[in-house]
Amino acid sequence: MGRSQESFSKKEKEKKKQKKREEKLRKREERKENNLKGEGLDNMIGYVDEFGNLTDTPPDPTVKKEVIKASSIVLGIPKKEHIEEDPIRKGKVDFYNDEKGFGFIIDAENNEKYFVHVSGLKEPISEGDKVTYELERGMKGMNAVRVSHI
Repeated sequence: MGRSQESFSKKEKEKKKQKKREEKLRKREERKENNLKGEGLDNMIGYVDEFGNLTDTPPDPTVKKEVIKASSIVLGIPKKEHIEEDPIRKGKVDFYNDEKGFGFIIDAENNEKYFVHVSGLKEPISEGDKVTYELERGMKGMNAVRVSHI
């Protein structure tokens, strides 16, 4: 008679399959026990409290509710109060390259650096000059324009 056709790896595979089947059956039975289907509407209802949080307890009807008029609700972003600011700023030329036609100005008030191009100059400037300028939004940030000596 020949040897059995079952090897160790086949036995292990069969054990794993059997274990999976048993696990699947156990999970199925567990789901059946914990099934909430058909228990009624009370278990499915959720309530929202005054702070917008979901709760499972109904609101207390004895609590005095605050009345809000619909006309007092503001939709959108509130408008900024326009603060009059002098558009002309003062600063010092930190770097300027005549060959390439650009440089940077450091603001005297907030020490921010602003890009300046030769097309935004009223008169020629060089490094270390004290200048007045105005700001305009450029493609990569704020640019100094209408630059002139103090």
